[in-house]
Amino acid sequence: MTALEAARRRRSRSKVTDEAPSDEQFLELVSAAATVADHSELQPWRLIEFRGHSRAAVGRAIAAASGATGDAADKLAGKALRSPLLVAVVVSPRDSRKVPYWEQEAVASGVAHLLSLLLDEAGWGVMWRTGVWTRSPEVAEAHRLAPGENLLGWLYIGGRPDRDDDGRPRKPVDARRFVTSL
Repeated sequence: MTALEAARRRRSRSKVTDEAPSDEQFLELVSAAATVADHSELQPWRLIEFRGHSRAAVGRAIAAASGATGDAADKLAGKALRSPLLVAVVVSPRDSRKVPYWEQEAVASGVAHLLSLLLDEAGWGVMWRTGVWTRSPEVAEAHRLAPGENLLGWLYIGGRPDRDDDGRPRKPVDARRFVTSL
């Protein structure tokens, strides 16, 4: 499969099975995603993986950040359990006079996107989820973020259900809407 075919076939998968890539499989894909364009090779990102019971800490932090109580808090806390592998994408900026923060955040975003494409191409279901709680103190504490680090969101990763929709064509994008000439 070519990169063009993989990009056209990729789709977010909101429902996944309990199967997840092994550590070796995941690390191989992370190694490939790390080749994203990175001015000055700062590598201003890191990933935090949550498997098993550790995912519950993320859910509890989201619930705490929301201020919800009772059933509403339980529902929010359960969101982190929707996939067997939860990967937090963190921008971990480096001191640089040449590379501003926004560019370092773009590198971390690029790693997340390329990793999601690679996971999809490898046959895994993946969805990148964000939300208002990614920058909350409760969620930062649950992820043990260092000062200056910011959470960009989570990749929810698992197996693809039997009723996969790979055969359904994606809605075409009119590229001319996004390209101008001077």
